[in-house]
Amino acid sequence: MTAPVDKRNPEDIVARARRESDARALSYRERALKLYPWVCARCGREFTRQNQQELTVHHRDHDHDNNPEDGSNWELLCIYCHDDEHTRHAQPMEPAPARDTAARPLATFKPFADLKVRLRQDGK
Repeated sequence: MTAPVDKRNPEDIVARARRESDARALSYRERALKLYPWVCARCGREFTRQNQQELTVHHRDHDHDNNPEDGSNWELLCIYCHDDEHTRHAQPMEPAPARDTAARPLATFKPFADLKVRLRQDGK
């Protein structure tokens, strides 16, 4: 935890701002923004300083602790594509629940039951 800042002392304010800036520069987001062009890897939308807050860093293996220096586990995604990516992985594919066949009558019509006979008749 950081020491409280005396808001009346400009040196404290500047020192705190520098510490926070340095901490942000070391974060994986700042490193990713330096490594990669500011373009969403999915939809291709381009970003500028005015809207870069809508650009997020996605961990390809979904492990937020895996932050290699070369950025090989990251890709920049816009907030919409990032949300879509996590929504798809949050809902694993599960088999459909078994249907209650006793509640419905079974089909009795067999459309191909006499197909062999019909084919023989056409082949005369």
